[in-house]
Amino acid sequence: MRVGVGLPAAVPGAGPEQILGWARRAEAAGFSSLAALDRVVYANHEPLLTLAAAAAVTERIALATHVLLGATREPALLAKQAATLHALSGGRFTLGLGVGVRPADYTATGTAFAGRGRRLEDVVDALRRTWASAGPAGTIGPVSPDGRPGLVLGGRSPRALDRAARLGDGWVAGSTGFFAEGAAVVREAWRRHGRDGEPRLLAVGYVALGADGPAQAQRYLPEYYGVTAEAATSLASTALTTTRAVRETVCRLVGEGCEELVLYPCGADPDQVGLLADALR
Repeated sequence: MRVGVGLPAAVPGAGPEQILGWARRAEAAGFSSLAALDRVVYANHEPLLTLAAAAAVTERIALATHVLLGATREPALLAKQAATLHALSGGRFTLGLGVGVRPADYTATGTAFAGRGRRLEDVVDALRRTWASAGPAGTIGPVSPDGRPGLVLGGRSPRALDRAARLGDGWVAGSTGFFAEGAAVVREAWRRHGRDGEPRLLAVGYVALGADGPAQAQRYLPEYYGVTAEAATSLASTALTTTRAVRETVCRLVGEGCEELVLYPCGADPDQVGLLADALR
């Protein structure tokens, strides 16, 4: 199983030095990918632009969104943005899409929160059509020699799991604790829909190592997800804050058939990359 890292693009106070330093260190340490989260009504860096900046300072490491709020985006422009990032990075980009749970993100983009799942399916259909027809003059490009971007879908509802198997190249689990259950549903739906091969199965989680790790998780996660009191404590406890927790999670997900685990930081210090690399040795 591969292990990637999320960029600290949503961590308050993270700037170019931290984000791009994180990208360089992650590639040097041998991590499989760099990923970015998406929100609109929040002081995070926009994920596609952040990954474009990371692509410019790296050469080999894969790039991904886990996940972009696809139902808030205009499909033709999103298709062009994703294809451009894929082409300029040398075929390194996977577009992960989901619907999100915050009405404010939809209000801000002038899109409807109700029916966002159906809207996401329409966006995915449009992306696939656009990428398939790109090339001749008058169509939406560019075209990468490495083909179109990868496409994985997130979510844990029955409809979201079926959508990932029916329309995507695979599924990304938004919670490592739900991975085994969701992966089984996606595999079954993949076969039922007559898809060839096997679905990509990915998981994401949070990491906060070092002496200040638990405190970082307690500060960042409740604020990012907008929870308080007992919910805040519960959410912060999901972060991996010890070497043992990292290794146990990796071993469990290997046994459950996970292809790649991406761990997002709770702090912006690029030294976290080295701590995580050491934990995985």
